[in-house]
Amino acid sequence: MTAKRVLIAQGLLLGAAALTLLAREMPGLVRELRIWRMVGVRAGSRHAG
Repeated sequence: MTAKRVLIAQGLLLGAAALTLLAREMPGLVRELRIWRMVGVRAGSRHAG
């Protein structure tokens, strides 16, 4: 294999690993985002008022 192919293979492996991690953590991340959005909205309305 050439160096270029090795780099491409490594990139694909890293991308696949990142995707699997994201897919596994997705429900928790969505929950966190909702909480942060709620907190942000509350804080914003409090400051505006």
